[in-house]
Formats: sequence, structure tokens, C-alpha cells
Amino acid sequence: MMPMRRQSGAALLMAMLTVALVATFAAAALWQQYRSIEVEGAERARVQADWVLTGALDFSRLLLREDAMPNGSRIDHLGEPWAVPLQEARLSSFLAANKEGVAEEGPQVLDAFLSGQIIDEQSLLNVNNLVSTGAPSDADVRSFARLFDLLGLPQTQLELLVENLRFALDNSATNRSSPMAPLAPQTVEQLVWLGLPAATVAALQPYVTVLPPGQKIKVNVNTASAEVIYAAVEGLSMADAQRLVSLRERTPFDTPTQALQAIGVSGTAASPAAQNIDVKSAYFDIRARLRLDALTVEERSVVYRDGHQVSVIRRERGVVDPTAMTRIAAGR
Repeated sequence: MMPMRRQSGAALLMAMLTVALVATFAAAALWQQYRSIEVEGAERARVQADWVLTGALDFSRLLLREDAMPNGSRIDHLGEPWAVPLQEARLSSFLAANKEGVAEEGPQVLDAFLSGQIIDEQSLLNVNNLVSTGAPSDADVRSFARLFDLLGLPQTQLELLVENLRFALDNSATNRSSPMAPLAPQTVEQLVWLGLPAATVAALQPYVTVLPPGQKIKVNVNTASAEVIYAAVEGLSMADAQRLVSLRERTPFDTPTQALQAIGVSGTAASPAAQNIDVKSAYFDIRARLRLDALTVEERSVVYRDGHQVSVIRRERGVVDPTAMTRIAAGR
């Protein structure tokens, strides 16, 4: 009887091992299938997000191009179509609709919600103006000094910014220390590369931008905030800057001198007070936010408008926390 019991126990053990092995293989197969489905879904969502955000960028470029047509406005102001933010809108019905606008039956389309806006980059002070000619610009340094003073930031940090920015943008052969120079910043957040504390960069962010170096980029008085106008126009008080913003809400200004004359500042287009301001813009920041099922993607594109041509000079995209409730607000 003992050999028979041993054989029965061995058979039972073998059966249990076989069941465990089959269950392991089945679980591995199910896991691989699950991962394949997840990867396919993520890739499909990525491609769909890319198409939607590219379409949003092209539509924004079309708005800016139409604004520059001969029948468009000669100036840029906040009352134009491009300046109206797009509140979060559901796109699923449009993606599933036929040419008559009627939803078609078929595979369920992922819920897609798009929001965004176009911001005039010339409504901000350009950091690269500080050394636009390769050497510190006294007029622009004074503009930033007024902004630093208004924000309660130490002037020593401005001196550090000017010196390190000049060092970063100096690509001449005579600069033997160029390998030690910091990288030239492309965004406001990257100003920390020039030695500015993160708290200072955060305070400056609503009022400054980083546009391509090598040219003087003026502030648009029809779109800039009172703080930026106060910093850009030498000799202007904060009260006058706020009054100028109130006046342009009723009627945008056609020329820089008209803006200054509206607040009692006399002068011509060549006067020092009008040297840093304009009423037309060429650089714009296009921001878009897409919620596609569980995926949330934000994109930021800086474009340059030269006549009827609107070209992209910088484009950034990133996935954000799907649980975040951040919304794109006016300004920065």
C-alpha cells in the first residue's frame, strides 16, 4: 500500500504544478495582452493629440495672417479676433460628425476638450533687448531698472542679469571664455541659468519675455499692462500708465505719439519717450490645452509674423497631471 500512496501523492503534486504552470502562462499572456492594449491606446491618444494641437496652431496662424491682410487692422490691440481666448470646448461631436454636421454612428470617439489663447509677446519687456547690440543698452537697462524697482527686486540682480546675458550671447572669436559662458535662455523660466533666484524669475514672469536676440523689439502700448508701459516709457508715472490703459480700452491708439499725447506727454516719434513703444506686433505666443480622455496635453508655440507669413520659431509640448484643474488665464 505504501508505494501506491507515494504514487498518488506524486501524481497530485504533478497535477498541482501543472495547474500552477498553466495559470502562470495564462496570467503572463493576459498581462502582455493588457500591456499591448495600453500601449496601443496611448499611441492612438498621442497621434490624435498631435493632430488636434497642430490644427489649433494652424488655425491660430491663419487668424494672425488674416489680421495682417490689407483689409485687416493697421494696428494690434486686444479687441481683435486673435485676442479672444478660446474657452474649453468639446470637440468629440465635431470629430464624429459628417459633412452635414450630424453625428455618425460608429466607434465611440474619445472625449476631447480644447482651450487656448494667443498672447502678444510684445506686450512684455524683451530680456534680450538688454544686449541687443552686443553691449548693454542703457535705455533698456533703465527700463528694467524701473521694473525691478516697481517689483521690489534688488538692482544687484539686474546687474548680474545684464552681465551674464552679455556673456551668454557673446559668440565672437575674441571671447576666449566662451566655453565657460552660461547657456543663452530661450524662455523666462531659464533665466535662472543667468544666476537669478527662482523667486525673482517668478516675480518677473508676468512682465518679461525672451525673444530672439539681435534686434530691438518694442512694447505694444495697445496690449501691454500698466506695469510694462511704466517700465518702457522713461519719465512716465504709474498713474499715467494706468490712465493710458483705461483710454485704450475705449479706442486703441494708432501711433505711439498719439498714445503719449492722450496722457499729456508731448513729443514726436523720434522723442526718447516714444523710442521703446509701438502699436504693431510681430511676435505672438500661441497656447493650447487639450484634454483627450485621460490625457491632458499643453502646448506653447512662439510665432513670428512678417507681412502675411507666420512662421513658428519655438514649439514646446508637455503632458500635465490629468488631475490638475489648471486653466489658461488671460495674460501670464
